[in-house]
Amino acid sequence: MSQYTLGLDFGTESARAVLVDVATGKTVATAVHPYADGVIDETLPAGDRPLPPDWALQNPADWLAALETTIPAVLAESGIAPESVVGLGLDFTACTILPTTADGSPLCALEAYRERPHAWAKLWKHHAAQPQADRVNEVALARGEPWLARYGGKISSEWLIPKALQMLEEAPDLYAAADRIVEGGDWVAWQLTGKLARNACAAGYKATWHKVDGFPSADFLAALHPDLTGLYRDKLAGPVVAPGQKVGGLTAGWAGRLGLVAGTPVAAPIIDAHAAVPGGGVGGPGTMFMIMGTSTCHMLMAENEVLVEGIAGVVEDGIVPGFFGYEAGQAGVGDIFAWFVENGVPPDYHEEAAGRGLSLHDVLAEKAAALRPGESGLLALDWWNGNRSTLVDAGLSGLLVGCTLATKAEEIYRALIEATAFGTRVIIEAFTSQGLPVKAIVTGGGLTKNDLLMQIYADVTGREMAVAGADQVTALGAAMLGAVAAGQSGGGYRSLAEAVVHMAPPPTRVYRPTPEHLAPYNTLYAEYRRLYDYFGRGENEVMKVLRRLRKE
Repeated sequence: MSQYTLGLDFGTESARAVLVDVATGKTVATAVHPYADGVIDETLPAGDRPLPPDWALQNPADWLAALETTIPAVLAESGIAPESVVGLGLDFTACTILPTTADGSPLCALEAYRERPHAWAKLWKHHAAQPQADRVNEVALARGEPWLARYGGKISSEWLIPKALQMLEEAPDLYAAADRIVEGGDWVAWQLTGKLARNACAAGYKATWHKVDGFPSADFLAALHPDLTGLYRDKLAGPVVAPGQKVGGLTAGWAGRLGLVAGTPVAAPIIDAHAAVPGGGVGGPGTMFMIMGTSTCHMLMAENEVLVEGIAGVVEDGIVPGFFGYEAGQAGVGDIFAWFVENGVPPDYHEEAAGRGLSLHDVLAEKAAALRPGESGLLALDWWNGNRSTLVDAGLSGLLVGCTLATKAEEIYRALIEATAFGTRVIIEAFTSQGLPVKAIVTGGGLTKNDLLMQIYADVTGREMAVAGADQVTALGAAMLGAVAAGQSGGGYRSLAEAVVHMAPPPTRVYRPTPEHLAPYNTLYAEYRRLYDYFGRGENEVMKVLRRLRKE
């Protein structure tokens, strides 16, 4: 009898479940559940209270509804027996944190707190804690905190400490009422098993945990706020475990609600982008995996810990247990192209797209593909949403150089694609210059369907770009965690690296550099680096001045 594992992929707007054959990695059924409340960024579901700018919340009830909808759906679609499901794994957006009582009840589910914004789950893209993040970075730098270098010298407003500090300063009674502050993925696993554990991926990349050194000291927390001293000791209780390690078995109650067998192993979660690494077929060091969508996350594993400029973090056991996982990224990629298509394309392009039954992206890509490298006379900086790596500066903005009265839309479109490729090359060189080899590159995500983009990336970097074989690399990676939680004796695998070998399909295609394009792109890249340093390293602060003026 075949055996299967469930992978649950909790995204920003919806959750997906896949049922996967353990032996082959083939997906036999899939279901998607859109969150009823989606991203809560205007008013709370409980009433009409408007939220301040830069807030982004979620309703944890949506996460449970996704479980109750998608898992029975894939079981019904496949027709398999519940006994054939050997494990369950999940990935989750991060840092998405939820304040709860000691028994796991969300504060937002309690009548006394439903109309309080800080009682709800703060989604990963909640940016209202930027003042707190600035203070965390200033204090850590002034104190010479050694952990800061593991995150490129600066942490984000999206992470746990700034969000917790914002809650403490703006709603101290709610902070006191929160017995636990839990990552969304860990909370879901807690509900399913009755056991609370912290997954090493989110703990390391978002809560500044280190396998040897632990969390930042109570003295550091006290320097931020006296009442923050017990954050890690009290509100983040629970062991830190590697992704795929069994947290516990499915409770009888949840087994009945989902149509599964009580005791089914539930794995420690992983961040959604990081789940794509094993799902994309990468189980060890030396191969960079790029998940490419609205933004791009670049992940690389190594056998040693090195402090690399501008990385978003290095975490032991952060991706595949046994290796140090490195993360870098670009804050804007696909959404830059979407911005241009929505705001910068003349009417005749719209008419052509409609007449040919194509999207504007298709028309622009077709026209841009006819251009040679450098033919547009344009060069751009890809900072429309700030710079995540290697400058770690959300206050930077986009730049386009070389426009004339003859510049066409497809030339700008190609220049924006090239800019994001140059940004990826900067990240690759940051790793290789620090002694971390990038021997191969595998990609996944929606942008890999764009042939022009993928070829430009190969030409700009001078490297082959393989496209992962799985359509849903993130959900497949989550399913692999379930197979590891089951263990070999339970019908799964001994390790995540072993699961990758058996469950990840080979790449579907490989883009190779075009030899005659290497020289012109090297010339353009040299100019890109000059602009990168000039505007990004403090020599010219015009982007910050403009941003300040707009706010004023």
